[in-house]
Amino acid sequence: QRVEEILRKNFGSQAKETEKEMIPTEYYLYQNYPNPFNPVTTIKYDLPNTSDVSLIIYDILGRKVKELVNTKQQAGRYEIQFNASNLASGVYIYQLLAEKYLSSRKMILMK
Repeated sequence: QRVEEILRKNFGSQAKETEKEMIPTEYYLYQNYPNPFNPVTTIKYDLPNTSDVSLIIYDILGRKVKELVNTKQQAGRYEIQFNASNLASGVYIYQLLAEKYLSSRKMILMK
């Protein structure tokens, strides 16, 4: 019983530490998945602080296709589903702007 009690206490403290670690330490834009995709993909990003966030999809010519996010968000990890069923096959760029952080990545829609 004593061992089980120690394990439970240790697990509990580890769980709390994990919760604290859930707040990212830096801004980061992940590669979408799946990629290539048809027609839905997931875009994930990290915010270490509350930030004004803009997440925009562009076509390969730089034309804005869709604004997925344009709001203030709390620190944390976010996932957005992007449905491109109304778009043609091709390469698209998604761009995250949060405070002074700017990052872009390519994704491929294959129908």
